[in-house]
Amino acid sequence: MSTGQSDAKVKVEVVEEIVIRFAGDSGDGMQLTGTQFTTTSALVGNDLATFPDYPAEIRAPAGTLPGVSAFQVRFASTDIHSPGDAPDALVAMNPAALKVNLKELKKGGLIIVNEGNFGKIDLEKATYTYNPLESSDLDGFQVVRVDLNKLTREALAGLGLDTKSTLRCKNFFALGMTYWVYSRPIEPTLKWMEGQFKKRPELVEANQRALKAGYNWCDITGVFQTRFEVPPAKLTPGKYRNIMGNQATAIGLIAASRLANLQLFLGSYPITPASDVLHDLSKMKQYGVVTFQAEDEIAAVCSALGAAYAGNLAVTTTSGPGLALKGEALGLAVMTELPIVVIDVQRGGPSTGLPTKTEQADLLQAVYGRNSEAPLCVLAASSPSDCFAATVEACRIALEHMTPVILLTDGYIANGAEPWLLPEIEALKPIKTSFRTNPEGYLPYSRDPVTLARPWVKPGTPGLEHRIGGIEKADGTGNVSYDPANHEFMCRTRAEKVARIANHFPEATVKGAQSGKLLVLSWGGTYGSVAAALEHCEKQKHSVGWVHLRHLNPFPRNLGELIKRFDKVLVPELNLGQLIRMIRDQFVVHAIPFNKIQGRPFMTSEVIGAIEKELG
Repeated sequence: MSTGQSDAKVKVEVVEEIVIRFAGDSGDGMQLTGTQFTTTSALVGNDLATFPDYPAEIRAPAGTLPGVSAFQVRFASTDIHSPGDAPDALVAMNPAALKVNLKELKKGGLIIVNEGNFGKIDLEKATYTYNPLESSDLDGFQVVRVDLNKLTREALAGLGLDTKSTLRCKNFFALGMTYWVYSRPIEPTLKWMEGQFKKRPELVEANQRALKAGYNWCDITGVFQTRFEVPPAKLTPGKYRNIMGNQATAIGLIAASRLANLQLFLGSYPITPASDVLHDLSKMKQYGVVTFQAEDEIAAVCSALGAAYAGNLAVTTTSGPGLALKGEALGLAVMTELPIVVIDVQRGGPSTGLPTKTEQADLLQAVYGRNSEAPLCVLAASSPSDCFAATVEACRIALEHMTPVILLTDGYIANGAEPWLLPEIEALKPIKTSFRTNPEGYLPYSRDPVTLARPWVKPGTPGLEHRIGGIEKADGTGNVSYDPANHEFMCRTRAEKVARIANHFPEATVKGAQSGKLLVLSWGGTYGSVAAALEHCEKQKHSVGWVHLRHLNPFPRNLGELIKRFDKVLVPELNLGQLIRMIRDQFVVHAIPFNKIQGRPFMTSEVIGAIEKELG
């Protein structure tokens, strides 16, 4: 839509990709703005990746540096893997947003800045002693100064809204501007507003006016001499939807419950950034989902363990501090050999740490963080859409091998979004589950000869009563046993059962060079940045191999052989070196750490730099 100046007078430049970052105060609606831009770009047909960046403090003072909220989206006409490094454009709603994000903007990049929030007090809150709009700070950038406060008030005049409600619409004025600059349609967002605010017709009108006003302001004023167009991407044919990692996890849990023909039970305690899985599943009772919000993390995992004992697909969700609290109950799950799935959405620590920031902080805790010998299976998802497949696999392993499983995601992929190619229902393999009902020859700790899984019995099944608890079990009978030889036998058997899981998932594969000087070994949410870095290396004719791990305990059975093909192994991790310790321990190789613990994912350029350093 447009009025005034004809689009024919404006140059339209077709580009392969754009990275744009929306930044402002927590109350400025930047996450909502970025989400709408993302959804619209998905409908246009672009490939995309996002990086929502929330303040670490829930109620940081308005207008301050700790209170800055940002949302970065990269949309492209080609296949992409990460939300990009330096933004091409920055929408800054106040001085703090400008100060925090300016250093990462590309030189020559576009800045749309709300000069209506650059008063004396605004500048002081952002620790400015001068006005950056009147300084040399913005030299070398394309700066568009616009008083969003004033223009939004003018656009909404006559609606009768109070000043606070009026100014809350300024994010949609800014969104309308970006829709014009980047040739995005406004109709999907207009339709979304009708549903989002349907109980408040005056807010539907207000937000729609603001969006149209921002779009038309660009068209009428002629401030922008160039518009940009990113054509649709040539993706694999099929039906797509835009999805966030936590959403994909929730859908994966429901799919697994259907594939196993079991009721899904989630016992959980809200914790950032895992809470959305609980929120999403609590709205899905029509699929037979039972959600229980417990009073604490210990009650949450114990309720899930009880649900597993009763014959349900039992799940609990958490983040780092909660995983620590669940440790003893997970030891009980190991002892009783019951299937329970723990979704751990990792965040920065220790203690409360950085609750809204990402980190690969919990690998060692997931693998080793229980008293005594308590082995369990550990997997990691690699991207927002991969959370679906990784969740289904975690449930499959838990149910078919009668063992607890921890699935590691992280704040970056849990809150990030990308297009997800919906799988064909027929392609999803059923999950094999069975409950013992025949009492003849029954022993609670008899074992499947292949998997070593013990029988699963629903309590109350006639003739199959058995003892359960946290004290060591006698082989076969499951009776309490203090026999030293039996204890060692059971510890080794439980460890062997987890080790045998490696026989039931695919071997690892190497992308790029199959042998040579350098192998990059990554896991979890580093996938996107490393994938983009390896694509760059391939274009530069660098000989580099790459293995990305989903299975972290046990490792793929051929991993040691793959590692030995290379002189050096580079291990990029968002921690101080956790996978690398496991690799050195099991394979005794020359592994080189590449670590970052800033609450932010790797930039592609950082990974490229580390690779080229090792290549000399």
